[in-house]
Amino acid sequence: MKKRDWGKWFAAAGIRAVKTIAQTAVATIGTSAVLSEVNWIMVGSASLLAGILSLLTSVAGLPEVPDETGE
Repeated sequence: MKKRDWGKWFAAAGIRAVKTIAQTAVATIGTSAVLSEVNWIMVGSASLLAGILSLLTSVAGLPEVPDETGE
């Protein structure tokens, strides 16, 4: 069974999720021709969903946080 340092895992997964949220927000905002036309509800919901998906993907493993066997 793999053992993990959960503090490091949460830190690494959190950083990945925040980066994913920011990238999604920038991409979604960039689809509007003018800043006043940005659908902020869509930006927020798409970004939040991307962050959740990032955290769920991180459950499979993070290369930044090896388990105690070094894998």
